[in-house]
Amino acid sequence: MAEELPDTVAEYAASVLGPESELFEDLDAAGLGEALTHAVRASLYKPGDTALAAIRLATDLARIPLIAATRWVGGEAEPPLPIDPKDRRFADPAWDTNPVFYGLRQAYLASCRFARDVVGSAELEAEATHKAELALDLLLDAIAPTNFLVTNPAALKRAFDTAGGSVAKGVHNFLDDLVHNAGRPRQVDTSGFELGRNLACTPAKVVYRNELMELLQYEPRTEQVHATPMLCSPPWINKYYVMDLSPDRSFVQWAVDHGRTVFVISYKNPSKDMSGTTMDDYLVNGPQKAVDVIQEITGSETVDIVGLCLGGALTGITAAYLQQSGDTRIGTLTLLNTMLDYAEPGALGNFTDEHTVDKLEKKMRREGTLEGKSMAGTFDVLRANDLIFNYVVSNWLLGQNPPAFDILAWNADSTRMPAAMHAFYLRNFYIENKLAAGKLQIAGKTIDLNVIKSPTYVVSAVNDHIVPWKSAYKTVGLVSGPVRFVLSSGGHIAGVVSPPGPKVWHMVSESEQLPVTAEGWHDAAERHNGSWWEDWTRWSEETSGPLQDPPRTGSTVHPVLGDGPGEYVRT
Repeated sequence: MAEELPDTVAEYAASVLGPESELFEDLDAAGLGEALTHAVRASLYKPGDTALAAIRLATDLARIPLIAATRWVGGEAEPPLPIDPKDRRFADPAWDTNPVFYGLRQAYLASCRFARDVVGSAELEAEATHKAELALDLLLDAIAPTNFLVTNPAALKRAFDTAGGSVAKGVHNFLDDLVHNAGRPRQVDTSGFELGRNLACTPAKVVYRNELMELLQYEPRTEQVHATPMLCSPPWINKYYVMDLSPDRSFVQWAVDHGRTVFVISYKNPSKDMSGTTMDDYLVNGPQKAVDVIQEITGSETVDIVGLCLGGALTGITAAYLQQSGDTRIGTLTLLNTMLDYAEPGALGNFTDEHTVDKLEKKMRREGTLEGKSMAGTFDVLRANDLIFNYVVSNWLLGQNPPAFDILAWNADSTRMPAAMHAFYLRNFYIENKLAAGKLQIAGKTIDLNVIKSPTYVVSAVNDHIVPWKSAYKTVGLVSGPVRFVLSSGGHIAGVVSPPGPKVWHMVSESEQLPVTAEGWHDAAERHNGSWWEDWTRWSEETSGPLQDPPRTGSTVHPVLGDGPGEYVRT
């Protein structure tokens, strides 16, 4: 019986998913399909568990027609499987009122439970189990009835209402994506966005440029500013302007409007000739050099740093590195959705094990860089229903255009990773967790985060699937200075792009001695309506120095080289 199974799940996916099967081919570098195949084969050695799952499936399927008919005539009947109220795929009323669609949904849910029971019965190592479960979830999400025209009531209604116009538009969208977007549905309409006009448009000047980054200095928007300047250290996995997204949705604009002199690093999108660029280069020619320039321009003795994601990790490394060098120029630290302890990286752990990193290293050695679309695909898979199949339905089945949304426009503006740097990062951070262990060697020093005594403001997002908030909380135990930990609403990006409004909230504990565990902190913290931006402003005002006239823009040593957002952001 085992010989009848496909060699890989990617082969099966190709036979039923069409263009979406490329996801499985790309992800097989992480061994997801291989793990799922092994799980299915291993389940055959436990026929009792498989038989029980099959009996439950048969029982569920036998009950569904009677329950659907009973509900159709107005009777009360408990469904075989409960419906998740948060599952937006089945929001159309027909899934409840039409007996055919009701039965179809129940049959799909029953089949999903059967598949998970079978795979769950396999005795595999924890790493393989997690990969098999992720691959299975992706496959089950892909074959959901909502993803096909004839089994999606909303799509059928729209086709009827538009006399087939939505179907024609959907076919056009599908063919366009097949030719121009690697067969994947577009997530965003970027035609209405332009850098410097409605993205990355807070007025700024480029005051420094080297082979790795440009440094932007933002023009003051208040008559006086706090004495201590602030450097934003973004990740170089995407462009910097997630921190200066769009008017009134820009953290940079918020900080400038509240009296901060803000500088931002804009990294160059690496090309193949930068394959040998290392993490040492990013430290020395990135934030360390930026601090040198900022100090020369402003004359300030200290510089506060706000780091995001990987840029936050480099912020922590920079602060420790300079402190260990006897350099005390770093003021406060703000770490946004940043992981310094990689022991529990969440779902990304499925893509950062030894086997997968070995494959990625070979690929990067051949190509010189890791393409941005490779990482974007990985992140999409972690939330496939929201970031992939949601657009299959809206773009291809309903014939709608993708939305014009600033966050998605930024997300589509992906960057490459230099081979040497990215291999170092994956191996030393994710696999060996050297930073938290105090064993990371960079730029001639072994980094000890415990030397950081600066006041530190740590923000994490409750729905962050890239940096789980409980992992971010471990920063509290790695640094020595006072820490304020804040948990915000939203996810990895929406948790950062969080301007004040009625829908956002944050949690914080006012205790000076934070609990050891994230759970202990959560039990003691209080939830507040409003954005963490407001809380951060109150916190930062206590340490950012007195108000004074704004510093000059650029200097004789570092003259203005051009207008923001600069040249590198367009590469």
